[in-house]
Amino acid sequence: MMMQRAAFLAVLSLLGCAPSLQPPGRLNDAARLDDDRFITHDGIELRVKVWRPEGQPRAAVLALHGFNDYRNAFGDSATEWAKAGIVTYAYDQRGFGEAPEPGIWAGAEALVRDAGDMARLMRARDPDLPLFLLGESMGAAVAIVAVAGDAPPPVDGVVLSAPALWGRQGMSDLQSGSLDFLAHVMPWFPVDGRGTGRVASDNTPMLRQLGADPLVLKYNRIDTVYGLVNLMDVAQTAAPRFAATALILLGDNEQLIPKGPVDKFLNDLPADAAPRQRLAVYPKGFHMLLRDLNAGVVRRDIAAWIADRAAKLPSGAERKISRGDTEAQGKN
Repeated sequence: MMMQRAAFLAVLSLLGCAPSLQPPGRLNDAARLDDDRFITHDGIELRVKVWRPEGQPRAAVLALHGFNDYRNAFGDSATEWAKAGIVTYAYDQRGFGEAPEPGIWAGAEALVRDAGDMARLMRARDPDLPLFLLGESMGAAVAIVAVAGDAPPPVDGVVLSAPALWGRQGMSDLQSGSLDFLAHVMPWFPVDGRGTGRVASDNTPMLRQLGADPLVLKYNRIDTVYGLVNLMDVAQTAAPRFAATALILLGDNEQLIPKGPVDKFLNDLPADAAPRQRLAVYPKGFHMLLRDLNAGVVRRDIAAWIADRAAKLPSGAERKISRGDTEAQGKN
Protein backbone atom coordinates (compact mmCIF):
# COMPACT_ATOMS: atom_id res chain seq x y z
CA MET A 1 0.00 0.00 0.00
CA MET A 2 2.83 2.41 0.86
CA MET A 3 4.54 1.70 -2.48
CA GLN A 4 1.30 2.24 -4.36
CA ARG A 5 0.74 5.55 -2.61
CA ALA A 6 4.31 6.66 -3.34
CA ALA A 7 3.89 5.77 -7.01
CA PHE A 8 0.60 7.64 -7.12
CA LEU A 9 2.19 10.77 -5.65
CA ALA A 10 5.10 10.49 -8.06
CA VAL A 11 2.73 10.44 -11.01
CA LEU A 12 0.97 13.53 -9.68
CA SER A 13 4.25 15.39 -9.28
CA LEU A 14 5.24 14.58 -12.84
CA LEU A 15 1.93 15.78 -14.21
CA GLY A 16 2.20 19.01 -12.24
CA CYS A 17 -1.57 19.48 -11.87
CA ALA A 18 -3.46 20.47 -8.75
CA PRO A 19 -7.04 21.35 -7.82
CA SER A 20 -7.87 25.00 -8.44
CA LEU A 21 -8.77 27.23 -5.51
CA GLN A 22 -10.06 30.77 -5.64
CA PRO A 23 -7.42 33.22 -4.40
CA PRO A 24 -8.48 35.44 -1.49
CA GLY A 25 -9.21 39.10 -2.08
CA ARG A 26 -7.39 42.04 -0.57
CA LEU A 27 -7.77 42.23 3.18
CA ASN A 28 -10.11 44.86 4.62
CA ASP A 29 -10.27 46.24 8.11
CA ALA A 30 -13.50 44.31 8.65
CA ALA A 31 -16.39 42.68 6.83
CA ARG A 32 -19.50 44.77 6.33
CA LEU A 33 -23.14 44.33 5.34
CA ASP A 34 -24.86 46.72 2.94
CA ASP A 35 -28.48 46.60 1.76
CA ASP A 36 -27.86 43.98 -0.91
CA ARG A 37 -24.19 43.08 -0.54
CA PHE A 38 -22.01 41.29 1.96
CA ILE A 39 -18.43 42.56 1.71
CA THR A 40 -16.16 39.88 3.13
CA HIS A 41 -13.05 40.41 5.25
CA ASP A 42 -10.95 40.14 2.08
CA GLY A 43 -13.07 42.44 -0.06
CA ILE A 44 -15.13 39.88 -2.00
CA GLU A 45 -18.63 41.17 -2.82
CA LEU A 46 -21.40 38.60 -2.32
CA ARG A 47 -24.98 39.37 -3.29
CA VAL A 48 -27.53 39.31 -0.45
CA LYS A 49 -31.29 38.82 -0.50
CA VAL A 50 -33.46 39.77 2.48
CA TRP A 51 -37.08 38.75 3.07
CA ARG A 52 -38.65 40.93 5.76
CA PRO A 53 -41.97 40.59 7.61
CA GLU A 54 -44.41 43.48 7.45
CA GLY A 55 -44.02 44.41 11.10
CA GLN A 56 -41.19 44.19 13.58
CA PRO A 57 -39.43 40.81 13.21
CA ARG A 58 -39.34 38.47 16.18
CA ALA A 59 -36.41 36.40 14.90
CA ALA A 60 -33.76 36.41 12.17
CA VAL A 61 -32.42 33.56 10.03
CA LEU A 62 -29.13 33.43 8.14
CA ALA A 63 -29.66 30.84 5.40
CA LEU A 64 -26.77 29.09 3.62
CA HIS A 65 -27.64 27.50 0.28
CA GLY A 66 -26.52 24.17 -1.09
CA PHE A 67 -24.01 23.08 -3.74
CA ASN A 68 -24.57 24.66 -7.19
CA ASP A 69 -27.38 26.83 -5.80
CA TYR A 70 -27.58 30.48 -4.74
CA ARG A 71 -29.48 32.90 -2.50
CA ASN A 72 -32.87 32.49 -4.22
CA ALA A 73 -33.02 28.91 -2.96
CA PHE A 74 -34.90 30.21 0.08
CA GLY A 75 -37.45 32.43 -1.70
CA ASP A 76 -40.58 30.39 -1.01
CA SER A 77 -39.50 29.36 2.49
CA ALA A 78 -38.47 32.87 3.53
CA THR A 79 -41.72 34.31 2.19
CA GLU A 80 -43.65 31.89 4.38
CA TRP A 81 -41.43 32.55 7.39
CA ALA A 82 -41.94 36.29 6.96
CA LYS A 83 -45.64 35.72 7.67
CA ALA A 84 -44.53 34.28 11.02
CA GLY A 85 -42.46 37.37 11.80
CA ILE A 86 -39.07 35.97 10.73
CA VAL A 87 -36.61 37.99 8.65
CA THR A 88 -34.36 35.84 6.45
CA TYR A 89 -30.97 36.76 5.00
CA ALA A 90 -29.28 34.68 2.30
CA TYR A 91 -26.14 35.40 0.30
CA ASP A 92 -24.42 33.76 -2.64
CA GLN A 93 -21.56 31.75 -1.18
CA ARG A 94 -18.19 32.06 -2.88
CA GLY A 95 -18.07 30.22 -6.19
CA PHE A 96 -21.86 30.14 -6.64
CA GLY A 97 -24.63 32.33 -8.04
CA GLU A 98 -23.41 35.84 -8.80
CA ALA A 99 -20.30 35.53 -6.65
CA PRO A 100 -16.94 35.95 -8.42
CA GLU A 101 -15.57 32.95 -10.31
CA PRO A 102 -18.67 30.73 -10.20
CA GLY A 103 -17.75 27.07 -10.41
CA ILE A 104 -14.30 27.48 -8.84
CA TRP A 105 -14.06 26.15 -5.28
CA ALA A 106 -13.20 28.79 -2.69
CA GLY A 107 -12.10 26.47 0.11
CA ALA A 108 -13.88 25.35 3.26
CA GLU A 109 -12.00 27.84 5.42
CA ALA A 110 -13.26 30.82 3.39
CA LEU A 111 -16.85 29.54 3.32
CA VAL A 112 -16.86 28.96 7.06
CA ARG A 113 -15.32 32.33 7.88
CA ASP A 114 -17.87 34.09 5.66
CA ALA A 115 -20.75 32.42 7.52
CA GLY A 116 -19.34 33.47 10.88
CA ASP A 117 -18.68 37.04 9.74
CA MET A 118 -22.16 37.39 8.26
CA ALA A 119 -23.75 36.11 11.49
CA ARG A 120 -21.75 38.61 13.52
CA LEU A 121 -22.80 41.45 11.23
CA MET A 122 -26.45 40.44 11.59
CA ARG A 123 -26.07 40.23 15.36
CA ALA A 124 -24.53 43.71 15.44
CA ARG A 125 -27.36 45.08 13.29
CA ASP A 126 -30.10 43.67 15.57
CA PRO A 127 -28.44 42.69 18.88
CA ASP A 128 -31.71 41.88 20.67
CA LEU A 129 -33.19 39.75 17.89
CA PRO A 130 -32.88 35.95 18.25
CA LEU A 131 -30.60 34.77 15.45
CA PHE A 132 -30.60 31.34 13.82
CA LEU A 133 -28.22 29.76 11.31
CA LEU A 134 -29.89 27.53 8.72
CA GLY A 135 -27.90 25.43 6.29
CA GLU A 136 -29.19 23.33 3.42
CA SER A 137 -27.04 20.42 2.18
CA MET A 138 -23.58 21.97 1.55
CA GLY A 139 -24.72 24.99 3.55
CA ALA A 140 -25.45 22.67 6.47
CA ALA A 141 -21.90 21.31 6.28
CA VAL A 142 -20.59 24.89 6.40
CA ALA A 143 -22.83 25.60 9.40
CA ILE A 144 -21.63 22.50 11.26
CA VAL A 145 -17.96 23.40 10.83
CA ALA A 146 -18.58 27.03 11.78
CA VAL A 147 -20.52 26.22 14.95
CA ALA A 148 -18.12 23.47 16.02
CA GLY A 149 -15.06 25.68 15.50
CA ASP A 150 -12.98 27.75 17.85
CA ALA A 151 -14.90 30.97 17.14
CA PRO A 152 -18.53 29.91 16.63
CA PRO A 153 -20.97 32.44 15.22
CA PRO A 154 -23.21 34.18 17.79
CA VAL A 155 -26.43 32.31 17.02
CA ASP A 156 -29.23 31.05 19.26
CA GLY A 157 -29.77 27.87 17.28
CA VAL A 158 -28.91 25.96 14.11
CA VAL A 159 -31.14 24.22 11.55
CA LEU A 160 -29.50 21.53 9.41
CA SER A 161 -31.61 20.56 6.42
CA ALA A 162 -30.41 17.38 4.67
CA PRO A 163 -26.80 18.00 5.73
CA ALA A 164 -24.14 17.05 3.17
CA LEU A 165 -22.01 14.53 5.10
CA TRP A 166 -20.73 12.15 2.42
CA GLY A 167 -17.03 12.51 3.15
CA ARG A 168 -14.32 9.95 2.50
CA GLN A 169 -15.32 7.89 5.55
CA GLY A 170 -18.53 7.05 3.71
CA MET A 171 -16.89 6.29 0.36
CA SER A 172 -15.32 3.13 -0.96
CA ASP A 173 -11.57 3.14 -1.55
CA LEU A 174 -12.27 3.17 -5.29
CA GLN A 175 -14.54 6.21 -5.05
CA SER A 176 -12.15 8.15 -2.84
CA GLY A 177 -9.05 7.20 -4.81
CA SER A 178 -10.64 8.02 -8.17
CA LEU A 179 -11.75 11.43 -6.93
CA ASP A 180 -8.31 12.28 -5.57
CA PHE A 181 -6.60 11.08 -8.73
CA LEU A 182 -8.84 12.95 -11.17
CA ALA A 183 -8.83 16.16 -9.11
CA HIS A 184 -5.03 16.26 -9.41
CA VAL A 185 -4.62 14.90 -12.93
CA MET A 186 -7.58 16.53 -14.71
CA PRO A 187 -8.94 19.16 -12.27
CA TRP A 188 -10.95 20.76 -15.06
CA PHE A 189 -12.83 17.54 -15.90
CA PRO A 190 -16.60 18.30 -15.99
CA VAL A 191 -19.05 16.13 -14.05
CA ASP A 192 -22.78 16.30 -13.38
CA GLY A 193 -25.44 14.19 -11.75
CA ARG A 194 -27.09 12.95 -14.92
CA GLY A 195 -27.26 9.21 -15.41
CA THR A 196 -27.11 8.35 -11.71
CA GLY A 197 -30.85 7.69 -11.46
CA ARG A 198 -30.97 9.64 -8.20
CA VAL A 199 -33.74 12.18 -7.58
CA ALA A 200 -33.21 15.34 -5.53
CA SER A 201 -36.91 16.15 -5.10
CA ASP A 202 -40.41 15.04 -6.03
CA ASN A 203 -41.17 18.63 -7.12
CA THR A 204 -40.59 18.24 -10.86
CA PRO A 205 -41.72 21.78 -11.89
CA MET A 206 -39.26 23.25 -9.38
CA LEU A 207 -36.43 21.10 -10.73
CA ARG A 208 -37.22 22.28 -14.25
CA GLN A 209 -37.09 25.89 -13.09
CA LEU A 210 -33.66 25.29 -11.60
CA GLY A 211 -32.57 23.74 -14.88
CA ALA A 212 -33.57 26.93 -16.69
CA ASP A 213 -32.02 29.29 -14.11
CA PRO A 214 -28.66 30.58 -15.45
CA LEU A 215 -27.38 31.19 -11.91
CA VAL A 216 -27.72 27.53 -10.94
CA LEU A 217 -24.61 25.58 -11.91
CA LYS A 218 -25.39 22.64 -14.21
CA TYR A 219 -22.06 20.82 -13.95
CA ASN A 220 -18.91 20.97 -11.85
CA ARG A 221 -15.19 20.71 -12.30
CA ILE A 222 -13.96 17.56 -10.61
CA ASP A 223 -11.73 19.64 -8.33
CA THR A 224 -14.81 21.50 -7.08
CA VAL A 225 -16.37 18.17 -6.13
CA TYR A 226 -13.06 17.31 -4.46
CA GLY A 227 -13.32 20.54 -2.45
CA LEU A 228 -16.89 19.71 -1.43
CA VAL A 229 -15.80 16.28 -0.22
CA ASN A 230 -13.03 17.91 1.81
CA LEU A 231 -15.66 20.13 3.45
CA MET A 232 -17.90 17.13 4.15
CA ASP A 233 -14.92 15.33 5.70
CA VAL A 234 -14.42 18.18 8.15
CA ALA A 235 -18.15 18.39 8.92
CA GLN A 236 -18.34 14.65 9.58
CA THR A 237 -15.46 14.70 12.03
CA ALA A 238 -16.86 17.81 13.76
CA ALA A 239 -19.83 15.88 15.18
CA PRO A 240 -18.34 15.35 18.68
CA ARG A 241 -17.84 19.13 18.97
CA PHE A 242 -21.25 20.11 17.57
CA ALA A 243 -22.97 20.98 20.84
CA ALA A 244 -25.25 23.79 19.63
CA THR A 245 -29.00 23.98 20.07
CA ALA A 246 -30.09 22.39 16.81
CA LEU A 247 -32.91 21.04 14.70
CA ILE A 248 -31.75 18.39 12.21
CA LEU A 249 -34.05 17.60 9.29
CA LEU A 250 -33.90 14.48 7.10
CA GLY A 251 -36.07 12.91 4.42
CA ASP A 252 -36.95 9.22 4.23
CA ASN A 253 -36.56 9.45 0.44
CA GLU A 254 -33.07 10.97 0.53
CA GLN A 255 -31.13 9.78 -2.54
CA LEU A 256 -28.12 12.11 -2.75
CA ILE A 257 -26.50 11.63 0.67
CA PRO A 258 -26.09 8.01 1.84
CA LYS A 259 -27.75 7.10 5.12
CA GLY A 260 -24.63 5.60 6.70
CA PRO A 261 -22.56 8.80 7.03
CA VAL A 262 -25.58 10.71 8.34
CA ASP A 263 -26.26 8.01 10.94
CA LYS A 264 -22.61 8.14 11.99
CA PHE A 265 -22.78 11.92 12.40
CA LEU A 266 -25.87 11.61 14.61
CA ASN A 267 -24.26 8.79 16.57
CA ASP A 268 -21.15 10.91 17.20
CA LEU A 269 -22.99 13.98 18.54
CA PRO A 270 -22.05 14.82 22.15
CA ALA A 271 -24.25 13.11 24.71
CA ASP A 272 -24.51 16.20 26.90
CA ALA A 273 -26.09 18.13 24.00
CA ALA A 274 -29.07 15.76 23.79
CA PRO A 275 -31.50 18.13 25.57
CA ARG A 276 -30.72 20.85 23.01
CA GLN A 277 -30.71 18.84 19.79
CA ARG A 278 -33.73 17.44 17.96
CA LEU A 279 -34.24 15.35 14.86
CA ALA A 280 -37.17 15.29 12.43
CA VAL A 281 -37.50 12.69 9.67
CA TYR A 282 -40.14 13.29 7.00
CA PRO A 283 -41.70 10.21 5.33
CA LYS A 284 -42.41 12.21 2.14
CA GLY A 285 -39.16 14.15 2.21
CA PHE A 286 -36.39 14.05 -0.40
CA HIS A 287 -33.05 15.88 -0.35
CA MET A 288 -34.55 19.28 -1.14
CA LEU A 289 -36.81 19.31 1.91
CA LEU A 290 -37.53 23.05 1.72
CA ARG A 291 -38.68 22.80 -1.91
CA ASP A 292 -40.25 19.34 -2.10
CA LEU A 293 -43.99 19.00 -2.62
CA ASN A 294 -44.19 18.47 1.14
CA ALA A 295 -42.08 21.59 1.87
CA GLY A 296 -44.86 23.44 3.68
CA VAL A 297 -44.79 20.87 6.49
CA VAL A 298 -41.03 21.31 6.93
CA ARG A 299 -41.19 25.11 6.84
CA ARG A 300 -43.88 25.19 9.52
CA ASP A 301 -41.79 22.92 11.74
CA ILE A 302 -38.83 25.30 11.41
CA ALA A 303 -40.95 28.35 12.23
CA ALA A 304 -42.45 26.57 15.25
CA TRP A 305 -39.03 25.48 16.51
CA ILE A 306 -37.68 29.01 16.17
CA ALA A 307 -40.63 30.27 18.22
CA ASP A 308 -40.16 27.61 20.93
CA ARG A 309 -37.22 25.19 20.90
CA ALA A 310 -38.91 22.99 23.52
CA ALA A 311 -42.40 22.66 21.99
CA LYS A 312 -43.51 19.70 19.92
CA LEU A 313 -43.12 20.03 16.17
CA PRO A 314 -46.48 20.49 14.36
CA SER A 315 -45.71 17.66 11.92
CA GLY A 316 -45.06 15.02 14.56
CA ALA A 317 -41.99 13.98 12.53
CA GLU A 318 -39.60 14.09 15.49
CA ARG A 319 -37.38 11.06 16.10
CA LYS A 320 -34.92 10.16 18.82
CA ILE A 321 -31.23 10.71 18.08
CA SER A 322 -29.12 7.63 18.86
CA ARG A 323 -25.83 8.72 20.41
CA GLY A 324 -23.04 6.28 21.05
CA ASP A 325 -25.32 3.33 21.72
CA THR A 326 -25.35 1.87 18.21
CA GLU A 327 -22.64 1.13 15.67
CA ALA A 328 -23.35 3.53 12.82
CA GLN A 329 -22.53 2.36 9.33
CA GLY A 330 -19.73 4.47 7.85
CA LYS A 331 -20.34 3.32 4.29
CA ASN A 332 -23.57 2.85 2.43
